Amino acid sequence: MMRHRARSSPSSPLTPSTSMRAKKIFGFSVSLILINLASIMERADENLLPAVYKEVSVAFNVGPTDLGYLNFLMNFLKSIASPLAGILALHYDRPAVLAIGTVFWALSTGAVGVSQHFRQLAFWRAVNGLGLAIVIPALQSFIADSYKDGTRGAGFGLLSLIGAVGGIGGSVVATLMAGKDYWGLPGWRLAFIMVALLSLIIGILVYLYSTDPRRIPGNHLLDDDDYERLHLSSKDVLPPPSIWMDSWVATRSVMKVKTFQIIVLQGIIGSLPWTAIVFFTMWFELI
Repeated sequence: MMRHRARSSPSSPLTPSTSMRAKKIFGFSVSLILINLASIMERADENLLPAVYKEVSVAFNVGPTDLGYLNFLMNFLKSIASPLAGILALHYDRPAVLAIGTVFWALSTGAVGVSQHFRQLAFWRAVNGLGLAIVIPALQSFIADSYKDGTRGAGFGLLSLIGAVGGIGGSVVATLMAGKDYWGLPGWRLAFIMVALLSLIIGILVYLYSTDPRRIPGNHLLDDDDYERLHLSSKDVLPPPSIWMDSWVATRSVMKVKTFQIIVLQGIIGSLPWTAIVFFTMWFELI
């Protein structure tokens, strides 16, 4: 399923798939629309479990500490896998990387919805973090290469806005469904299954109908420096062992930059209150 980066031939025949990729809707390419839909589902998936903490606590007879453990597992796997996922996004076709990550999180989200034991729930929540880690770097780099320098900030702003809509929608829908049963199935379980199915569909569409901006011949969004960087990191230039070694060397050099260290420290401190806020829904339901 993973596709290596390669330059598309201008003389390649026009197929229904390539024709769909070339279409634009309201001025946006099909690729960008699908990428933003993937962002919606990614944020919705992240916010599902905190929205139904109360129901999960009752179903598995666990307390807030155990629920926090679930959140820790997901974020821990996501944090340690993100650098590796960034390397995948750099050296492989990003729609394929996105599709693989989406399948990971879709299957694990569905498995969370049907879990019967807390250990099963914890395992699949960890796998969910791995899937999200694969998707996030590919999403962001895809957006970066899809806009010119002057509009790239607007592109990231739109991605953030759409992702926030997905997070809000996931929380609201899950909270509304959680206290009810549908066809004999608890609402919170059905919410997980629904998000899993929608994520799987979007992942397939991304793989079939999205085109990596790096694979578009004569892409005017990339300047000479971009092409030089892509050439040096190309699979045709560096063998697989060299890719991972060079990526590790580059990562170490970036980590030595003082500004980057401050940004990381700010991110760690700034994320602490938001991690605690996920319990607000459960707290409001209990008071």
